[in-house]
Amino acid sequence: MTALVWFRRDLRIADNPALAAAAASGQPVVAVYILSTNNKASIGSASRVWLHASLSDLRESLLNLGVDLIFQCGPPSEILRDLCAHLRVSALHWNREYDPAAIEDAVAVKRDLGHEVSCHSYPSRLLAEPFNFKNKSGNPYRVFTPFWKTLFDSAQAVSVETIAPDWRQDRLPGIDSRLEDLALLSGHPWEEKIRKYWQIGEVGAWRQFDTFLEGAITNYDEKRDLPAVAGTSKLSPYLHFGEISVRRIWQRLLLGMEGFEFSGNESAVQGWLRQLGWREFSHHLLFHFPESATQALNPKFANMAWLNNNELVSLWQRGQTGYPLVDAGMRELWTTGWMHNRVRMVVASFLTKHIGADWREGAEWFWDTLIDADMANNTMGWQWVAGCGADAAPYYRIFNPTRQSEKFDGTAEYIRRWVPELTALGNKEIHAPSQANLVENNISYPLPCVDHKQAREAALVRYQSIKS
Repeated sequence: MTALVWFRRDLRIADNPALAAAAASGQPVVAVYILSTNNKASIGSASRVWLHASLSDLRESLLNLGVDLIFQCGPPSEILRDLCAHLRVSALHWNREYDPAAIEDAVAVKRDLGHEVSCHSYPSRLLAEPFNFKNKSGNPYRVFTPFWKTLFDSAQAVSVETIAPDWRQDRLPGIDSRLEDLALLSGHPWEEKIRKYWQIGEVGAWRQFDTFLEGAITNYDEKRDLPAVAGTSKLSPYLHFGEISVRRIWQRLLLGMEGFEFSGNESAVQGWLRQLGWREFSHHLLFHFPESATQALNPKFANMAWLNNNELVSLWQRGQTGYPLVDAGMRELWTTGWMHNRVRMVVASFLTKHIGADWREGAEWFWDTLIDADMANNTMGWQWVAGCGADAAPYYRIFNPTRQSEKFDGTAEYIRRWVPELTALGNKEIHAPSQANLVENNISYPLPCVDHKQAREAALVRYQSIKS
């Protein structure tokens, strides 16, 4: 008999409860990754690039343990039923996911296979299970601060699962399958760009974490908002694909695992842990309010008069709005598949409040172009900026993109990196190039696509109409 591990978005060896349980069973282990056709939100282009490379890395790691990784595409319950029969599987192990489509897949697997094989699912993706994490009234949290206080207190004793370093088996005869059969890559030149900027896989995840611990975390509270410097962790894609475990990160930082010390700046560490709390909060909200993937949490926004201006949306997508910080962010996204978090807020505010576009248009673009396009974080981040989500930004908070670049990119290092046609302008005029003599400087750069003051006033009118 065989133990089968169903990999989902947990593409790692360390702290993988499903893999650890299968190994501990004493049975021969086989693994499978299924590109689910039940997923109603198809994987975005950037995520497909990352997923392909991550699966290739995972397969090599599993082969070193003598475990074959099979690649399949289709409805998970049907594929797993066939595999269980073919491989004489007695136990099926997987780690839980919490977005609507993933829950639907797991429910179908338990329903269709539970009477034939022993099915086991495990907590792995989050610090706390959403279905039993409630406030004192027994309801889901909708405000972050009390959620974070409870999470921080309850997650102090989080534990991790590991694979013994000496665990290895003789490789079983597998089922012929190729990663290429999943057709994740299209051959677009963008794919090579993304892989140039990132080391994808479990080893890359830990190297990125170590780099963060050795440098940026010590000044995280001071530099996290500066897009020109390496002031953030850049762990979001690794966490999204499960190449590193949030529980192991938490344990290492909070409990001093593996000899790590706070380097004298505990407030910076606490500030970054709080960001992990926001990630957790988003996943809990999506679990309890699955309709929020497409609908505003605040029901008043069902009547919001979003503007449909495809031309302005296209300028935003291409980084041609005439606002340098917005354009720099959108170009960074298109080149690397990632964008600095401060800039994400600025470009999201610009789309929803200056251009007046529906937040779902922005969420859809990010879903396709972000390598860390996590449904929970993407949805809740856009709803927060648009003002229609849980604990959302006030409707009257409208980022001034010029002031934001002056404040957080004063020397315009970030702007010059991604909008090189403005390099010749001085540090003052580069933030508002429309006020400079672009023709005299032989600079080809668009004028602002909207006037900030007029756009802000129009946005306030739209928001005030639903507020009343």
